[in-house]
Amino acid sequence: MSTTQTTESPRTRARESAVREMAQEVAAATALREAAAAGAFGTGSTRSGGVVPGAFAGGVPGGSADSDRATGFPPAGEIPTQELLQVFRPVFARIAARAVAREQDHELPFECFGWLNALRFGALTLPVARGGYGATLAQTVELLVELAAADSSVAHVYRSHLGFLASLGAGEADVWFPRIAAGETVGNAATERSGAALGTAATSLARSEQGGSWELNGTKYYSTGSIFSDWIQVTAQIPGQQARSHALVGSDWEGVEMVDDWDGFGQQLTGTGTTHFRGVVVPAENVRNRDGRSTQETAVFQLVLLSVEAGIAGAAATAAVDLVRARTRGFNTGNGAVTREDPQVLQRVGELSAQAAAARAIVLQAAREVDAAVGVLGQEPRITDPEELTNACELAVAQAHVVVPGLVKDVTDGIFDVLGASAVSCSKALDRFWRNARTVATHNPVIYKARIVGDHRVNGTPMFGVNAIGEVRGSATS
Repeated sequence: MSTTQTTESPRTRARESAVREMAQEVAAATALREAAAAGAFGTGSTRSGGVVPGAFAGGVPGGSADSDRATGFPPAGEIPTQELLQVFRPVFARIAARAVAREQDHELPFECFGWLNALRFGALTLPVARGGYGATLAQTVELLVELAAADSSVAHVYRSHLGFLASLGAGEADVWFPRIAAGETVGNAATERSGAALGTAATSLARSEQGGSWELNGTKYYSTGSIFSDWIQVTAQIPGQQARSHALVGSDWEGVEMVDDWDGFGQQLTGTGTTHFRGVVVPAENVRNRDGRSTQETAVFQLVLLSVEAGIAGAAATAAVDLVRARTRGFNTGNGAVTREDPQVLQRVGELSAQAAAARAIVLQAAREVDAAVGVLGQEPRITDPEELTNACELAVAQAHVVVPGLVKDVTDGIFDVLGASAVSCSKALDRFWRNARTVATHNPVIYKARIVGDHRVNGTPMFGVNAIGEVRGSATS
């Protein structure tokens, strides 16, 4: 599928259809945000759990004086988590209903994003006063885990969007918060297959001949979510500058072409394909020049991916429970009991359930740690030093990243231990759990995360990392 977005694009049609068919749900979601803005939930709203100051900071119980300073009780969500779940769970159920059929038919989930955008799911973390739900990252993770259990590809797409929101400065927030509150979303186009050196981009951003604007040219791959989004943040190189820049372009602008050519064996419906930018005119105010450092942005990227993995594990464990409960056939090497009463099968199901629960709990704890460091979106972070802020966010998430993928892999593989040969039938599509989880985990190899955590803990090495992808020129030791 190749598409240059127009007003008749699948994305636009899905959004218009969702507004018509979900009028009642949209009204309820709007009423919830308005009630919060009017102070219905007070200033100390319930949120997804709490954390003792410094409980896990620095990776050891009790933390230290420095780590205690970096944590503390995270900010409370402006709307209780249960209220948010009541708004979004019916849509998650809709999404889940056809998840297997979409994957088997390679049907891109435009309809699902139409529903979510109608309810302003992308505005979860925006403050209530700015038109959002005022959710903390921990609350957002709770919802993302449930969304990923319904359809992991749909949840994955919000990675770039939420990371973009976390990167906004105060001036940028004044521009973008109203757009996000109106239901618009932001996709991503950073990675290339151009052979560009590490830390650079072949996609160019140059002053246009007319002056006052820029011209964007290049081709990107792994453009996850852009085909479903209103905007695309494009990483590009300005001639003569060493640091990369970002251009924010409309997905329906002239010169933008998106191709659904992602051929991965998992997460096949994320729109992770090629995007071409041919002479795209970019207003000057849509060009972002950044110093190449991350603060909480990359931690949010990884939190979303970990949430997706935890959701997959939960869905796989639930599928195993349902199938074991319904199974009447036994194994010739079994003990003769009906499967749901077989003690060995029950033990294995219990292990899978515990591993899935542990994955979810670990991701939620990491989100709470980031909340404690960052504070409220749109305000100055609680930790103002960029290096300290990055270290606090990255350490919490990287430690989770070292553990969670292994738990999820065990669950998505282990479900076949409690089922018979019929479990591998393509009609059941149980392999999707492993394929999708394995694909998500490849974004950030665990070996590198473990090394970075160890280096920081032992040597105090900052956790900025390379923060770039590209061709490595020569040996690191040459």
